[in-house]
Amino acid sequence: MPPPSNQPNPELLLQMVSMQMPYGKYKGMVLCDLPVAYLEWFQRKGFPDGKLGMLLESLYEIKSNGLDYLLVTLRKNNFGK
Repeated sequence: MPPPSNQPNPELLLQMVSMQMPYGKYKGMVLCDLPVAYLEWFQRKGFPDGKLGMLLESLYEIKSNGLDYLLVTLRKNNFGK
């Protein structure tokens, strides 16, 4: 059963701490390590289509609202980094 709509999807959060940026200036960097300025640029120019865009937009919201500590904990608990 999917999580309630007001709750974060744990699968997506795990992808934010494990998936690498597939292209661009930060190619190969794990999404959660992308600088806020890069996410702000996407926010101004438009996020890419598809899953990557949705992950980047969600990551932008998390970091803009000071919730990135959640990703640090999640990453550490699941990947030991």
